[in-house]
Amino acid sequence: MASPRPEIQAKDFYIFGSNISFSKSPILHQAAFKYHNLPHTYTIHQTPSTSPLSPLITAPTFGGASVTMPHKLSISTYCTSVSSHAKLIGAINTLVVIRDENGERTGIRGDNSDWSGLVSCLKTKGESVLKEAKVGLVIGAGGASRAALYALHQLGIKDIFLVNRTQATAEKIAEEFSELFKITVVPNLREAEVKPDVIIGTIPADQTTTDYFPIGLFAAERGICVDMAYKPRETPLLKVAKSREGWETVTGVEVLLAQAFVQSEWWLGIPAPQQEMVQALEEHDLESEAKDKISGKL
Repeated sequence: MASPRPEIQAKDFYIFGSNISFSKSPILHQAAFKYHNLPHTYTIHQTPSTSPLSPLITAPTFGGASVTMPHKLSISTYCTSVSSHAKLIGAINTLVVIRDENGERTGIRGDNSDWSGLVSCLKTKGESVLKEAKVGLVIGAGGASRAALYALHQLGIKDIFLVNRTQATAEKIAEEFSELFKITVVPNLREAEVKPDVIIGTIPADQTTTDYFPIGLFAAERGICVDMAYKPRETPLLKVAKSREGWETVTGVEVLLAQAFVQSEWWLGIPAPQQEMVQALEEHDLESEAKDKISGKL
């Protein structure tokens, strides 16, 4: 591998969030930097609030950032502009540095790649299902759920349902989207009298078990189920979906990759090296699995 190009100033990229030590994003974006022979860095920065982020974001070396929970709403205070999609979603998962023709920084754009990553995965794995899909269900009401709801709307799903442990939170989101499209809030999964063709889970996998998801949710003859959680790769939700004939599944890792490709292109202005990013993640996972076996975790 050649040395980094001397004319390129090293930039600092981050993922901002809380309890994100397990994040795979650094693996993906460092692989992109390496492929393009760029001297940039991408690091995890954990913080319970966005107030300590100012020195990082205002630094001249700041290149951009991924944003995860619980900061997808509050990070907007650092943005000089917000994309139309992120505005409609009401959540930001990417900070993009805006530069003029001379490369001088002129602002920070807040954007959202979660929804487009979801749409890409759903079209790739469930194109035939989507042609006839009419009912969508989103589980959870955090920042990721907003992108999931918006993705369903963009895909032309007419009947969209939302369920959350705290019903008032779900109702607030439904109200915020009401001018754009209708969302019906259901009290809980066991009382959800819906037969979705598309199911998107947006809650941490460690908060659920397979018993949490009634088999009746998968009553449709054909469907596709996505879980945006990726630790573990096969979540309880996906296990239940896989047990149903006619149902396709999309892992959180697949969604992570799809949205990371979008982020990389926004930041670097060149197509993401998708194959290299996937390979880097696979190699990391194999190495981690080997270490776990040695330490007796598997």
